[in-house]
Amino acid sequence: MHNLGPGRAMTKSIDIYSTCPQSKDLTQEEYVRRVIDVARWSEEAGCRGILVYTDNGIVDPWHVSQVILENTKTLAPLVAIQPIYMHPYFVAKKITTLSWLFRRKIALNMLAGGFKNDLLALGDDTPHDDRYRRTVEYTRIIRALVENGTATLDGRYYKVTNLKLVPPVPPDLMPAVLASGSSPAGLEAAREMGAVAIKYPKPPGEEEDVRDGHAPGYGVRVGIIARETAAEAWTVARTRFPEDRRGQITQQLATKVSDSSWHKQLATRMEGAPGEENPYWLGPFQNYQTFCPYLVGTYDCVADLVRGYVRSGYQTFILDIPASREELEHIGIVFRKAGAGA
Repeated sequence: MHNLGPGRAMTKSIDIYSTCPQSKDLTQEEYVRRVIDVARWSEEAGCRGILVYTDNGIVDPWHVSQVILENTKTLAPLVAIQPIYMHPYFVAKKITTLSWLFRRKIALNMLAGGFKNDLLALGDDTPHDDRYRRTVEYTRIIRALVENGTATLDGRYYKVTNLKLVPPVPPDLMPAVLASGSSPAGLEAAREMGAVAIKYPKPPGEEEDVRDGHAPGYGVRVGIIARETAAEAWTVARTRFPEDRRGQITQQLATKVSDSSWHKQLATRMEGAPGEENPYWLGPFQNYQTFCPYLVGTYDCVADLVRGYVRSGYQTFILDIPASREELEHIGIVFRKAGAGA
């Protein structure tokens, strides 16, 4: 199978994550099988890890991550962490337990928000920027526990004293930490947490250069559909994500109640008719079918867009849920071409 690695021509290595299916999209019988399949495809393709979502409407990401660990050899679950679900000590305990049992890395995708109705149902009406400050404290405790084995913090949201983590996390299994960096508050929080700042990107030509930024790294969340010809790529794209009036209405309602910066940024973008000259596509987002922009076109066209993000300083790519093993092969061609032209 083609490997997603960008090739030796890239001046710096990049990290590529795929995304795990959601339980709400499949029957119980289908779900575990699909998780295993997608995880194995992702590992075969050379992905560093796989994002595992969390929210009130899907199964617990830690249990899904264990399924992934049991059925792969190197793939790191990138576990979405919602602070209001559990104490930071429990997250650290999960990390060290899975690391100890499987001798494998766990990665963390730190969240500050979520679906607004989910938060309200849990009794959390914390304002947007304050949620980021809470997540910073939360992450500091987790980092102290996994890196030093002990934590003390007298914060606004969390207080712990001489808290110890047993067994310790082995030095070679320290978790990568990622976080949203779409809003000013999110970007500042990512810097304070020492996390890779992830955003839902604009077209590459509109993205700011982040190479002089202060976060440990920067990344984008984006879907990719590429083929030999633009016509073939767009046929695949529109077949996979057809127009859905009901989805459009749902998306509009979601935008009205969301205080998410990235959600509003994507929702308010003016987009012309997608085509060969406009490979940055928001159709799946606008139809409430997924939550990231897509790059659609020929291998060379999309590779050039990927190269543009890398030249701006983005070194982490989180891909959308892969439709098939073959789709990851097509994406692999894009990244190798991007590397060859770097």
